[in-house]
This record gives sequence, C-alpha cells and structure tokens, in this order.
Amino acid sequence: MNIFDEPKIDCHNHVLDPVRHPYAADVAYRPAGQEIGTLAQHRLVMDSYGIRHALVVGPNSGYGLDNRCLLDTLAASGGRYKGIAVVRNDTSREELQRLQQAGVVGVAFNATIHGVDHYLDSAPMLRHLADLGLFIQAQVTDDQMVGLAPLLLDSGARILIDHAGRPVPSRGLQQPGFQAVLDLARSGRAVVKLSGHQKYSAGPWPYDDAEPHVRALVDAYGLDACVWASDWPFLRAGERLDMGPLLRLVERWWPDPADRRRLLWDTPRRLFQFGQAG
Repeated sequence: MNIFDEPKIDCHNHVLDPVRHPYAADVAYRPAGQEIGTLAQHRLVMDSYGIRHALVVGPNSGYGLDNRCLLDTLAASGGRYKGIAVVRNDTSREELQRLQQAGVVGVAFNATIHGVDHYLDSAPMLRHLADLGLFIQAQVTDDQMVGLAPLLLDSGARILIDHAGRPVPSRGLQQPGFQAVLDLARSGRAVVKLSGHQKYSAGPWPYDDAEPHVRALVDAYGLDACVWASDWPFLRAGERLDMGPLLRLVERWWPDPADRRRLLWDTPRRLFQFGQAG
C-alpha cells in the first residue's frame, strides 16, 4: 500500500464557490481562477487521493465572517467533513453551540491578516470555546506567537496551530516566534498542523529549509499531537501546487507507514472525532 491508498484526513482545505455563495463585499482578497474550489471539485480531489475526511476551514479571503458556504459544505457531507469557522471576537456561547451542532470543531484566528492586537478582546469568547471543547485555530507568522500565546494559554481552550507556525527558515530554530510555538506543546492542549510549507519556505518543493522546523515540531509535540493538511486549493500560492507532490513529501519525510498512519489518520480522527470506520 502506498500513500495514495492509505487512509488520510486533510486538516486544512477550503471550499470557495462565488457562484452559489457570492463573496462578501468588504473582503480584502477575492480568490479567482484556479483558486476557486467548489464542493463538487473538492469531493473529486479528496476522492482521487484517498482522503476520507476533511477539516474544511472557512477562509478570510472571499467570505470573511460569512460562514454560509462552510455550513452548506458540512451539511452536504453527511458527516464526512468537519469545519473551522471565522467568527466575531464577541460571538456568544449560543452561536458557538449552533456552529458546533452543524459540525464546526473550532474557530480561526488569523494574525497574519489582522495582527495580534485584533484578538486581544476575545477572552470571553475563548472561555466559551474552552467550555464547549472547541479549538481555537491560530495562524501566525514570524514572531507573532510571542504576543498571542499568553491569550491562548489563559483561555483554557484547545489550541490548533496552523501551518507549522509559519517560521522564517533563515532565522533558524531559535527565533522567538517558533520557540513560542514549540513551548505551547507543554500545555498538553495544543496540536500543530504540519502544512503550508509553501507559505514560509524560501524555496520550491521539497521545501528543504522547512524540514528542520517540521522535525523540531514533531520532537516537541509527538505524532499524537500533529496532523497533516494540504491547504487546497492553494490560495495566494506563488507557484502551481498539486496534492500529489505534497503527499509524496509526507512519504519522503515519514517513510515508516506506521508513522504516516498516526499523522494522517489516527491522530486527526481522534482529535476531530471523525467516523471510526477504517
């Protein structure tokens, strides 16, 4: 069995369908062309690569705080997909419960777009997340995690770190932001996505300068707190990307099928409570 046949869960991907779900009027970026990925296209890609479940992330691009496309996607999946929603910092417990009942397992903070200060008034909402067992998914870059980590830790919520913390590879493993990402492992509440290497690597596939950071994350978190994701359909990518080479990279970095099983299937299935078949 090769990696294309092995059971997999993709823990970061998007559905964008501006025909059925027009973009919000006030978004800064409107995906177009090959960045668009409808539900039908999403299903076809996931089926073609043996991806049995997906954690679909509501994008700031295109939809902003409008979760209707995400919720329609979850409803149509019959439980195959779970979601990460984008919400207001003052979202009520009742609204979070409604999203949870629809298949949402967390909400997204994207400091790479909004900055850290944008989220500093969100502590009450984060306590609701903690009470409900939902994740706060944090996307940061450079040293942003230094400023955001205290808020995440104080919240008591489960933490999902996006795209390996998006370090700057030329600054090495000791850069403060990456050290803050590594330190979150000690909380016992944090999980990291080993994904989005094209967003922070200085070079093309196989992202050689990203590998030391990925290895450090696995050492700190262990494969029981690491998941994989594609980032399909690759918004704002600087070059053409495809799912196949990303999976081959997983095979290259984790040649042991037992390790891949934990990363691609066992850990995300347990964390996000996907179906138990397989």
